[in-house]
Amino acid sequence: MNPMFSEILEIPEKAVELLASPATPLPLRVKYLGMGSSYFAPLAFKYMGFAIEPELASEYYHYLSGGEVQPLAVILSQSGRSSEALWCSALFEQYIAVTNYPGNPLAQANNVKAVAEIAAGHEDYSSSKTYINTLLVLFRGLGVDPSEAVQLMVRQMYLYRAKGEAMAEQVYALLEAGKVHGIYITGSGPNIATALQAALILSESTKLDFHGLPMAQYDHGPKETAQNSIVIQIMAKGSAYERTEKLSEVIRQAGAIVLTVEEAGVEEQFSVLHNIIPFNFMAYYLAEKLGVGQTFMVGGKVTEVK
Repeated sequence: MNPMFSEILEIPEKAVELLASPATPLPLRVKYLGMGSSYFAPLAFKYMGFAIEPELASEYYHYLSGGEVQPLAVILSQSGRSSEALWCSALFEQYIAVTNYPGNPLAQANNVKAVAEIAAGHEDYSSSKTYINTLLVLFRGLGVDPSEAVQLMVRQMYLYRAKGEAMAEQVYALLEAGKVHGIYITGSGPNIATALQAALILSESTKLDFHGLPMAQYDHGPKETAQNSIVIQIMAKGSAYERTEKLSEVIRQAGAIVLTVEEAGVEEQFSVLHNIIPFNFMAYYLAEKLGVGQTFMVGGKVTEVK
């Protein structure tokens, strides 16, 4: 079996395993610092209404910290070796490390207050298991029980696989026809993080340029590129639902191909656990159709700045 595909299939197993372990309490009103997927995950919780402060670790380090040491933060890094996360670790008297490997540099520093282990197992390809388990660590650490949502995930994996494969086939057919000049993924509220994560993994895996952005931001200008574009709208039952539906109709009439991803069986906040999974499968199937054999060609999975 293809190893990238195997990692995606392990998502529910690793999620269930994590729920069987003790939760690590996480603080409010502090910085949550990460890069890539490790930044998107806490961003989802900001838009759920939790009083946390997600920041890109790089920009916090260079532009916001002023070099001053603060009392406490949460620093997220799947590998625990990302340069920006390690730079920021020196800017706090204490921090909680959210990471996959408790023996890594981020988890072993003298000022680590606690380690919240992602426990997603080994991962060589774009973040799939680790992104879901990071969300679960945050849910549990912030006092929310995601058990029912995980049970639904386990039951629905075959549907997410089918959805991802179907989207890959649709996008590939349009690319082959030479009619596509832009591919957008949009979301609202917590699913802004889903859109950003989906665009990241699809870009990494397929070498195509996917744009992830808030639905309302797309409505403020990029919709003018609708003709001959593909727009994948992430749907969730929340206050932006009707606007998303109306926007879909507007851009269809303007010449866009509109696809949607939605898990209707959960509340909006839990939908972040489900809505990302079809994109994991889509990335695998589309990369396969395009003949892309290697995920990380320009750099490695872990970004270590020299």
